[in-house]
Amino acid sequence: MSLTLAICGRPNVGKSTLFNRLVGKRMALIDDTPGVTRDWREGEGTLFDLPLRVLDTAGLENKRAKGSLAARTAARTGEALAQTDVILFLVDAQAGVTAEDKAVARELRKIDKPIILAANKCEGTKLPSAFDELAELGFGEPIAISASHGEGLGDLREALKSFASSDEKNRSHSLPPEKKAKKKGAPIEPELSEEEKYLHLAIIGRPNVGKSTLINKMIGEERMLTGPEPGLTRDAIPIGWNYRGKPVRLVDTAGLRRRARVTDKLEKMSGHETIRAIRLAHVAVLVIDAAQPLEKQDLLIAHHVTEEGRALVIAVNKWDAVKDKRGLLREIENKAGYALAQVTGLPIVTISALKGEGLDALMKAVMHIYDTWNIRISTGRLNRWLEKVEDEHPPPITGGRRIKLRYITQIKSRPPTFQLWVNKPVDLPGSYQNFLTNGLRKTFNLQGVPIRWQLKKGDNPYDEKKKK
Repeated sequence: MSLTLAICGRPNVGKSTLFNRLVGKRMALIDDTPGVTRDWREGEGTLFDLPLRVLDTAGLENKRAKGSLAARTAARTGEALAQTDVILFLVDAQAGVTAEDKAVARELRKIDKPIILAANKCEGTKLPSAFDELAELGFGEPIAISASHGEGLGDLREALKSFASSDEKNRSHSLPPEKKAKKKGAPIEPELSEEEKYLHLAIIGRPNVGKSTLINKMIGEERMLTGPEPGLTRDAIPIGWNYRGKPVRLVDTAGLRRRARVTDKLEKMSGHETIRAIRLAHVAVLVIDAAQPLEKQDLLIAHHVTEEGRALVIAVNKWDAVKDKRGLLREIENKAGYALAQVTGLPIVTISALKGEGLDALMKAVMHIYDTWNIRISTGRLNRWLEKVEDEHPPPITGGRRIKLRYITQIKSRPPTFQLWVNKPVDLPGSYQNFLTNGLRKTFNLQGVPIRWQLKKGDNPYDEKKKK
């Protein structure tokens, strides 16, 4: 069982850099701007031979007005600290003890958890001149480390070793959320492969459409930071969840604005993380605002999802505030049918994230499109269908010769991808290929998912094998 370690401290001392170092990959955004991290995140890693579950928390600011963004961020950090085994209090050795460090120290003393003091930015053999004064924080002599260069981690491992050997029953909460049995589902079977185990579900959309509020309602807790301020979510935050026996890895993402409007470096980095989350997802839920449905930016995001070959569900949020529900839904369906013709039959679900309405219908649509995205069709069924199509609607004649469809097989799923042997693949019109795509959708219930083709020249490859 992994030891749970929460990294805590004031803003801009290198918490996310250390987090990335411990989990062995770049999971958290890193920038010189203070307060980049707002929602806490977790990752599995090892410190030499010591398995760890690492929590990266937001920086604790000294002055926090009630109800302010800083206060709400601190509340999320407090939730992370409540479930940890050990708190790693990280300070900047080069800056020495600051008023903010002292404020963080006072708050940490109120928490009944073991606390290790670590001094970051101790590169090389010579310690910074302010290093000795860090002991006055009251947590003993600090461990000198460099998160950027990986120095001092052996000493950190020795400090954590004694906590790792403590009674396991006192650390039952250290299992990652996706490995716990949830109220709505059954325990996860350990023998499943990693690919079979999780449904990777990314919640995407423009800023301030209710993505984080939706995730909080889905998992039944205030896990993500929410509020009226646009752009609260800066990083792609994965969350383990279990929906009716199906393990799901939810990913909350930063809102995507039009590229021309994005000038801030941090927002560009957030956008890249969102694009990466889409690329790694199985299904993406595009949350749109019912007051501004399917604007140009919504459609650009949807196009990106389908170009990546991911399954897509549109969630129309704030539906409770709509007066002409029937008329607006018809308008959205018509616009989606026209602008997203490459994924005909795309599921559109109306919800209210704030009130928790429509979430069951949303997840049913997600599970259905996920199953469709994973579908496998036998070669026999495909070729019987192709023979019928060619008889009833043959391809056009080009250059005095008829195009002949030789053979079809599905070479992969996720998304469904088909290889078609044609005597003249270059001359097969795009309109006829679209006709075949629509025929596949209708015959084999492939509505709403991207369909990809690979055209090959030649005769039926099966006949070639028989001749040999």
